[in-house]
Amino acid sequence: MSDPAQTATEEHLPAPHPGLSAAEVAERVARGEVNDVPVRSSRSTAEIVRANVFTRFNAIIGVLFLIILVVGPLQDGLFGFVIVANTAIGIVQELRAKKTLDSLAVIGEARPTVRRDGAPGEIPTSGIVLDDVIELGPGDKCVVDGRVLEAEGLEIDESLLTGEADPVVKQPGDPVMSGSFVVAGGGAFAATKVGRRAYAARLAEEASRFTLVHSELRTGISQILKYVTWMMLPTAVGLIASQWIVQDRDWREAVRRMVAGIVPMVPEGLVLLTSVAFAIGVIRLGRKQCLVQELPAIEGLARVDVVCLDKTGTLTEGGMDVSELRLLDGEAPSESESATAPEAAPEGEAPSHREAYVRHVLGALGKADPRPNASLQAIIDAYPSPDGGGPHWQCTASLPFSSARKYSGATLRSPDGDSGTWLLGAPDVLLPAGDPALAQVEDLNAQGLRVLLLARAAARTRGLDDPGITDGVRPAALVVLEQRLRPDAGETLRYFAEQDVSAKVISGDNAVSVGAVAAKLGLTGARGPVDARRLPPDREAMARVLEEGAVFGRVTPQQKRDMVGALQHRRHTVAMTGDGVNDVLALKDADIGVSMGSGSEATRAVAQIVLLNNSFATLPSVVAEGRRVIGNITRVATLFLTKTVYSVLLAILVVCCRVPYPFLPRHLTLLSTLTIGVPAFFLALAPNTERAQPHFVRRVMRYAVPAGAIAGLATFGAYLLARHYYTGPGSLDAETSAATLTLFLISLWVLAIIARPYTWWRIGLVLAMGAGFLVVLGTPWLQHFFALKLVGTTLPWAAVAIAAVAAGALELAWRWVGRRFPA
Repeated sequence: MSDPAQTATEEHLPAPHPGLSAAEVAERVARGEVNDVPVRSSRSTAEIVRANVFTRFNAIIGVLFLIILVVGPLQDGLFGFVIVANTAIGIVQELRAKKTLDSLAVIGEARPTVRRDGAPGEIPTSGIVLDDVIELGPGDKCVVDGRVLEAEGLEIDESLLTGEADPVVKQPGDPVMSGSFVVAGGGAFAATKVGRRAYAARLAEEASRFTLVHSELRTGISQILKYVTWMMLPTAVGLIASQWIVQDRDWREAVRRMVAGIVPMVPEGLVLLTSVAFAIGVIRLGRKQCLVQELPAIEGLARVDVVCLDKTGTLTEGGMDVSELRLLDGEAPSESESATAPEAAPEGEAPSHREAYVRHVLGALGKADPRPNASLQAIIDAYPSPDGGGPHWQCTASLPFSSARKYSGATLRSPDGDSGTWLLGAPDVLLPAGDPALAQVEDLNAQGLRVLLLARAAARTRGLDDPGITDGVRPAALVVLEQRLRPDAGETLRYFAEQDVSAKVISGDNAVSVGAVAAKLGLTGARGPVDARRLPPDREAMARVLEEGAVFGRVTPQQKRDMVGALQHRRHTVAMTGDGVNDVLALKDADIGVSMGSGSEATRAVAQIVLLNNSFATLPSVVAEGRRVIGNITRVATLFLTKTVYSVLLAILVVCCRVPYPFLPRHLTLLSTLTIGVPAFFLALAPNTERAQPHFVRRVMRYAVPAGAIAGLATFGAYLLARHYYTGPGSLDAETSAATLTLFLISLWVLAIIARPYTWWRIGLVLAMGAGFLVVLGTPWLQHFFALKLVGTTLPWAAVAIAAVAAGALELAWRWVGRRFPA
């Protein structure tokens, strides 16, 4: 039989809004009132094609290629076909990465709950229409603008849009901004602006999805290319002038020699290989269910030296189990309460009246929250509401859990008409310091258990949302929860320790409890947990404490953000992992944000990396992929820029000495293909576990400059020697062949140095490139095609000797630079 008081109350509650009917939805779709702004995880196909085709250096090479087509012959324009091939490879690889990203994005895409025809259901974000009724719960992101229809303790964080850190309590009729997210409570709102008319939605997407991760590789390569561009113009002018004079005003030959001097200055393949390496990294990680929402995030995580971990959902699994219920002396039920307490006990043993009553209260609290978190769900599972949530108990007011408050609550009316306000939350927040119950809590926390306090509020006149509601509470029981450790978390923490990456566990739970969990997983420094409520507010002082500690408990969402900022203030590169709404602000501010796929929609929106398999153990794979990209691009960049340096030096020496430029474009195309293009492609995609180092430009140029200088001087020396040795008709071809042999051998030695440490395939790669050059020298039609023919034996062996001396100088320079200019 139902309780009359409850029935009367329920009659006055407004009925939930049924939402639109199918006919109304169809009508709005026909009018185009649909949320048709796509959320893309990658660039569009047109953007990818544009980015790979319309580049500065493609334009330069394209102009030079057209010039060669005019002056001929065609074999001197081979470099143009190489550019076409490179561009095609870049487009294909990025399109493959896009396909992977887009398929993963669909898997991880949030599906808001929308009411239609009176029934809730999940639909894609793009399926929302104007006036749709969208339900909200903790962690849900508001995907369109709207107006609140229903609110049950609804608190929305608008900080990503307005900068206001405090959550805003929403009542029916209040506006909702797209891009904001729910931190507590629940409710529903009607969509008032959808698609491109929702300005706030576009603003939020730009702020969250397209905030560029800092990429030292991208910045460094752009800086290098800028300087190369400025060098090319005066060099071209000097070459065309000198070659026109030297070549007896044969302008066609002068132009060919000028193009030969300019083309090798362009490190065009460097940009291509960087894009390809990132794209293949995305594909590899995609196979492990890791969604990289921004390509440079792979590089960023490899450079991280501090990783901040949220305990719940990262070190522990989402679910929990109630292991014990401890009654306290602060609150005893009345005789009437005891009389109404149920007698059934879970294990067949009848509990005391008092314990049964407490279980009843816990069941009623669970029923009062329509969207329970993991802790409350464990309590609901252990102590379900009697009679399947029947009419015997009535909830007249409720307060959902908030990570800022650390507690939830409800005003309950028992079957005998007694009304009381009950709170459930962190014992050290609800109880005053020195309370006897806190000693028990500390002992339980030290075992790695999570403890919640059930207490009755003493002040009947205060509202649930009044912070003073916690004053003088009467403790009733401790609910002890056992957390499920992730089986792979310990191994992942050990990996970070081996890689000199400091792991900081930052949690809203009790510091001792968090420390015990971290200690079970073997985290260094877990035995000295820090209560974040005692952290100094000063950023510098906070950073010192953070650097010394490893475990921090009772951290508020704003403190997480402050802690990330403090570490960055000390020049740390910080990654933040999390899955709850309390992690969003810190994820947004961290250098790299990593979200679990099962996390809230808000965390997935602001994170650069989403682990769709919810496995913390995937992070080492991301770090390893980033290190592969950084290490390999640094290697191949040295090859490309060595070519740039010797090309500039040769051009300067030719202009100053007023001699014919020693090469035609076909010669340098052959050399670039064998000593840079083909081997660089393999080296860029090879395994590499080297620790990521900063200062990309300095690390590359410290080797490229001396190597390029040695190669340029030795080649020009061999060329001058050949000019002195060869005379008569056809001497220029013989001189060019000798210089080409010298430059090839030196460049091959640079490749051999870059390929270290040797493996069987690296040795095979270097030998194969040498064999390719021998094939050209030994095949008559290739000799003719590339205009290469060694004349006599004296000068060719002299060229080999000069190359050998240059190789020795390269080895000495390599070692000296390593000691003199350490990275």
